[in-house]
Formats: sequence, structure tokens, C-alpha cells
Amino acid sequence: MVAQFLDSAAKGDVVRVSSMTSHSDILINESDERGWTALMLGARNGHFDVVKNLLEKGCDRSSVNKSGQTALDIAKFWGHKHIATLLTNKIGDRPVFLPGAAEEHENYFCRTFLNRMSEKRTHSEWLKAKQLHSTTVYILFSSLSPLVTSSRDKDQSSKPDVRLCRFGREAVEELLGKPEAILIFLGIEMQKTNVGSLKESVLNGEDGLIAWFALNVDDIPVAKFKLKYPDCCLIQAPMPGLLQLTEEEAGVVAQARSVLAWHSRYSFCPTCGSGTKVGEGGYKRSCLKEDCKSLQGIHNTSYPRVGETIEDAVRREVDEESGVKVSHVQYVSCQPWPMPSSLMIGCLTVAVSTEIKVDENEIEEARWFTRQQVAEALGKNSQQPFSVPPRQAIAHQLIKHWVGLNANL
Repeated sequence: MVAQFLDSAAKGDVVRVSSMTSHSDILINESDERGWTALMLGARNGHFDVVKNLLEKGCDRSSVNKSGQTALDIAKFWGHKHIATLLTNKIGDRPVFLPGAAEEHENYFCRTFLNRMSEKRTHSEWLKAKQLHSTTVYILFSSLSPLVTSSRDKDQSSKPDVRLCRFGREAVEELLGKPEAILIFLGIEMQKTNVGSLKESVLNGEDGLIAWFALNVDDIPVAKFKLKYPDCCLIQAPMPGLLQLTEEEAGVVAQARSVLAWHSRYSFCPTCGSGTKVGEGGYKRSCLKEDCKSLQGIHNTSYPRVGETIEDAVRREVDEESGVKVSHVQYVSCQPWPMPSSLMIGCLTVAVSTEIKVDENEIEEARWFTRQQVAEALGKNSQQPFSVPPRQAIAHQLIKHWVGLNANL
């Protein structure tokens, strides 16, 4: 019955979906082997009436599938803005409790079809397995220029169709063995499948996730590689060359190129000048000198802060540290923070899930509080539910700003 229910949602059969949930309400949040619920399948295929019906019957919009996606993530990825608006619980184009918030505008280099899956960067065995997998995709760079294919219509009147060259493990085997090669884990493809299509991989003990990696070949002759793949060429000039990519691939290139550029500048430790080694899927460089100060605590010089919008950084950081999924992000203010040299950026956002899963390597604790409890903490009452940061910190001002937004929160 679960399979029939999910299939009906995927096909947009709102009458059958409504009938089945009326007879058995436990179906409403059931999922398949990949964690896909009826709400996700309706969002994936643009079935507004199915999504609306499920939400009206109390469907859990915060459920997350095994690729870390909510129904909102899926609707936004597939461009179903009317469904995304419904799932975000907005009035018009703005969230109900973010007054003055405008609809987020998606700029070039922002869109991507990859989920960065940053939690996998420290799982060395998982990364090694993915590097060897037959479905894994590799993209190549030389001097920060991506290897692409370019084609035009026969009449030469249209703009060239520029696409990334995508390679499997076998094609890059020799390059991976070079000591100077830098490999970056970019993420996994967001799921594009419907009910039951990944059953075989699940039964085989695989996770069914298609990983992407970027590989630099700066010190390796590219000419030899191009002889084997004559349709491939390098984008010669970043501007306007990179602007010819598709919107989706431009976002992937922005991430990969930014991280590779960071590596080109940090071959040596900025603290002591010693050599460094690459770790965490290409997102960390550690000094090789055992007593270096950069190895004590968390230093921004050890991690790239590149290739990501403020909005996406907020969503990723909240998810990584607390396990809470958020959607619409509104910028509030920023603050220079000379400890030793950071820029603190304050934003408000809308939570679309409530379950908390703390990353104890990042934060000590996370809990939900009512507006009244937050107001009491700001008021320095004798029985404070928690301590707020000092008024000089942006965190204090951000909390104060949120409390003052809407007395009905």
C-alpha cells in the first residue's frame, strides 16, 4: 500500500492520495528506501494540488531524505517556485515572520545541482570508496581553467554550448597518482529519481549517491590528455569564458575553482612558513610543523571561505552544527571582529525542521526557546532560561532585533 501511495503522489493523482490518507492516515509520512515521502515526490514533479493536500492533512514538511533534502530543497532545485512558496509558508513572496524580506534573487554562479555533503569530508573511507566508484564524476582544471566541450549550431549563429567534460575514474587514474595533484570533493548529485528506482543499489549495500570531484592538473601536460579526448578544450580567459557555462554548471565551477585557487595560495603555512598537507576532502590544510600555533584550536587560515553565497553559508552552517534545516535567509547586519580578524555576518532565517542534532565539535548545545523566554533572558531577570552574549556582540543585537520584530511570535 505504501508503494501505491507514493506512486500516486509522484503521478499527481490528488484524488487517490486524498482517498488513501483518509482511510489510513499513517501513510502520510511514510517513505521509500531512499527516504522519499509523498510530499517530496509531489514537490519533485511539480504537483501543487498533491503538496497542498498533504500539507492540509498535517504532513511533516521537515522530513529529510537520505541525501539530506527536504521537500522544499527538492522543489527549489527543480524550479517549482509556487510549491517552494507553499512549503516555506510564505504570504506572497515573503515569509510571514520576516517583515520586509524580499524574495531571494539567484545570481549567476549561485545555482548548483550538487549537495555539498560537508559532513562527509572527514569520512576518509567513504571518500576513498567514492573515488573508486564507477558512477563518480571527475572534472579537470589547469591553471584554474576548467576542461570543457564547446559546440555551435551548423549556421554558427547561436552562442556556443559550453559544457564541463565529465570523466570517470579510469580516465583520471594516472593523474590521481601524481603527488602534485589536488583533489576536491564537490558533493553528491541531488536525487533525481522517483519511487523504487534505486532499490538495486540499496540491496547491494551501496548508498546510491553519485559523487563529484574536481582535480587540478597544473603541473601535468594537458596536451597529452587532450589528444585522447579531442573534443575537450580549456577555457582560455575566465572573462567572458566562464560566463558561457550553463547556470547549473557555473555554480559547480565557482565552488571548484575558488577552492583550487585557495590551495594555490596556501601551499605553505601562513603562520610559520612550513609546508602543509591537504585533508577533509580538500577543504583543509594543516601545517606539517608539530608545534605550529595554527594547529591549536580553529584557525580560518586552515579552511577556505570561498565559493558560497551568504544565504547558502547560513543554510549549511545551521544544518551542520544543529541539524536544523532552514530556508529563506534575510541579511540584518555585520560586524568587524578583531579576534584576530573576522567579519561577523548576522542573518535571520526560517526553520523548516525542528529536530536538533548537535555537532559537538562545533557547538556545545542547541535548544529551542519561545519569544517570551528570549525576552526574559534579554531583560536579565533573576530566572533566566539562558545567558545572552554581551551587548557589544552582534549575536546580542541579532537576538534583540528578532524579539522586536513581532510581538506575536
